[in-house]
Amino acid sequence: MKKISALVAVLFALAMFLAPTNTALAALPSCKSGFYQNSAGRCVHSPMQSQSVPSGATAICRDGSYSFSQSHRGTCSYHGGVSRWL
Repeated sequence: MKKISALVAVLFALAMFLAPTNTALAALPSCKSGFYQNSAGRCVHSPMQSQSVPSGATAICRDGSYSFSQSHRGTCSYHGGVSRWL
């Protein structure tokens, strides 16, 4: 029981150390609906379905959605991967 209590205390201390502060949260951009924050910290249009190629699209995903990714890494990762780069 002592070992479990000690482990819980260590995990709690680690979680508190790694938790973002209000200052860190304030530094993150707030992306509007339909956008996400990319690895460079920019708001980028989320992948979308469309009958024609949307302006700014950079790839077609395997599920048929269009990606607006600004880097190759991770593009279409939740959409079956890249089918074709535009």
